[in-house]
Amino acid sequence: MTKRRIVLASSNPGKLRELQSLLPPEVEVVSAAEAGVTLPPETGSTFAENALLKARAAAQQSGLIAIADDSGLEVDALGGEPGVRSARYAGPRASDADNIALLLKRLEGVPEGRRTARFRAAVALVAPGGSEFLGEGVLEGQIVHAPRGQGGFGYDPVFQPLGENRTVAEMTLEEKNRVSHRAQALRQVIEALHVWLDREESSERAASAGVPDGCEKDDGGIP
Repeated sequence: MTKRRIVLASSNPGKLRELQSLLPPEVEVVSAAEAGVTLPPETGSTFAENALLKARAAAQQSGLIAIADDSGLEVDALGGEPGVRSARYAGPRASDADNIALLLKRLEGVPEGRRTARFRAAVALVAPGGSEFLGEGVLEGQIVHAPRGQGGFGYDPVFQPLGENRTVAEMTLEEKNRVSHRAQALRQVIEALHVWLDREESSERAASAGVPDGCEKDDGGIP
């Protein structure tokens, strides 16, 4: 496979590193800023809607295959909050630390057995020609009483996966990639991406060899 560039519709360096670590070296991930993409506001009512909004905008503006995710935390004791507002739970300009502080404040007095929560992710893959694929993943766990660990981002320092005695922030990137909600969804998307790139490469080889459209055995291209 020749070197391919795809755009991640995000300005989050943690997400960029995470995605690149899951892709083969011949696929280069560039950020929205590097691709000159202006991301739309997240106006969807679900993670899937927001992921598709961003991926469609990035693919259209950059002319590249685009990947976008929307993910967040759902805490049972808070009726599913922060949900789609996870990144801006404590306000539009809130930092990860601000969001975590508000979450822990709202969970004050909630006992261990009632701090159940889950990370949920939707990852959208969109081609400039309009083809779309959506992957989804869920990681069950609970909210600990104080942040632990230096890795990851977002709510990772206060989220302990089911069956684990460490928070996600205490895991290595490799360990996180084996279990995380985003990695689950990304693996589904990466499978689809490989199919798209293989078809695109077959189409390019056919064109360079002068094979008319429709005569190549695999002429799928990216629709």
